[in-house]
Amino acid sequence: MSARETAAEGVQITDRAREHILAAMLTEDASLDGGVRLEVEGGGCSRVFYNVSLNSQPREHDRIFDCDGIRVLMDPKAFVYLNGAMLDWEETQRRFVFSNPKWKKNSD
Repeated sequence: MSARETAAEGVQITDRAREHILAAMLTEDASLDGGVRLEVEGGGCSRVFYNVSLNSQPREHDRIFDCDGIRVLMDPKAFVYLNGAMLDWEETQRRFVFSNPKWKKNSD
């Protein structure tokens, strides 16, 4: 069963990231009904890598958040790593970046 929550818990999305997500959804003809999935993958040497994908449908056990009209989906593992994080868009490197005051340095 999934949990529906607000952005007070979970992640925050900056205006730049929100604009990029909405533009990408229009380009890919994706629906806001699906949302944005945030995933965490192990990368060895204690590193983790983050994946942002569009138009994902909820899965069993997902945490679901509404961030200014964008539905954000995270499985329990991603929630552990990303709870409290800020999702931003880095224009010079053309990628999403996460920051979290709980982390020692920013991660991508």
